[in-house]
Amino acid sequence: MIISKLQNYAQKPEKPEQTTRQGWVAVASKLLVTALTLGLLWHSVFADAATAAAWRGLLTSTLTGNGRIPVLLALALVPVNWGVEAWKWWRLARHLEPVSFRRSFRAVLVGLTLGFVTPNRVGDYAGRIIELKSRRLDALGAVFLGRFGQLVVTVLAGTTGLVYFLLTFYLQNYPATGLGVVVAAGLVNAAVLLPLYRSRLLLAVLMAVPPLRRFRRFLAVMPTYPAKAIHAVLALSGLRYGVFCVQFGLLLQAYGAHAPLVPGAAAIAGTFLLKSLVPSLNALADVGVRELSATHLFGLLGEPVLPVLSASLSLWVLNIALPSVIGLVFVLRLKLFRKKKATSAKQQALAETPTVSL
Repeated sequence: MIISKLQNYAQKPEKPEQTTRQGWVAVASKLLVTALTLGLLWHSVFADAATAAAWRGLLTSTLTGNGRIPVLLALALVPVNWGVEAWKWWRLARHLEPVSFRRSFRAVLVGLTLGFVTPNRVGDYAGRIIELKSRRLDALGAVFLGRFGQLVVTVLAGTTGLVYFLLTFYLQNYPATGLGVVVAAGLVNAAVLLPLYRSRLLLAVLMAVPPLRRFRRFLAVMPTYPAKAIHAVLALSGLRYGVFCVQFGLLLQAYGAHAPLVPGAAAIAGTFLLKSLVPSLNALADVGVRELSATHLFGLLGEPVLPVLSASLSLWVLNIALPSVIGLVFVLRLKLFRKKKATSAKQQALAETPTVSL
């Protein structure tokens, strides 16, 4: 019996060539992520002439003092933005296992970097799950819950903004149609909120649709979160959304766009909603969607195209590009640290293994 326990305890050692091969694969993966990230950054900032001009405009306005204070304030809100997101992930992850805020913040940055080069930012899931030690299958549902909470806030605010534009610019002479639009927006918001607080209904829908049944096991953890935790997720999502809006408003001011407060807020909310509804191949594709939405909505307010384009690009650079570069540091060091910890744990386990005389 003792021999059996020792056999279960001592795992079969890996062959040296297998370890070496895994090491090279890990290094190649890191270099690939690094190359893709830096390549997308270079292409998005310097390859296109209009984008490069907007980037030079940002630097020029900052260095010469024109719009310096708003840009610096928007830059100062970047760690607040991702700090709130890390706080939200910490609230979700600690339901699965004890986790520190520091690890949560690191997981968010790693997920941001991996999501930068993956379709619809699915790498965000991998980045956060890697930092957990157990219940990684349940972590998929936790990440989905956090992202869905952010989507709920985006839909609630965005539908309000789009309804404002529809009623103001398109449906002024059609009151019945306008009323129908308001009712439809209310129903959409209710339909989005319902799965957040009644996630069992979402699981039931997944079971009713055969192609979606395989996703049920990933989301099965959602009903285990109490209403208090859902309230916190929604509140933190709203706080982060507010930070995004303030940043966009500051950058618009820095570039000379001066839309009135209420219409400008509606345009920002509509821009974020339209960007969220369009699937993207990677984070670079978000730039084009956001710019197109922003220029159209702000164009209805009489704002020139260039300031809006510059503000939209700058918002992406500050909140996505720069943190993705910082996250590269954690991506490149992640496996190294885990390997050191695993080696130390193995050595300690071998030292503590009792000697048995047969």
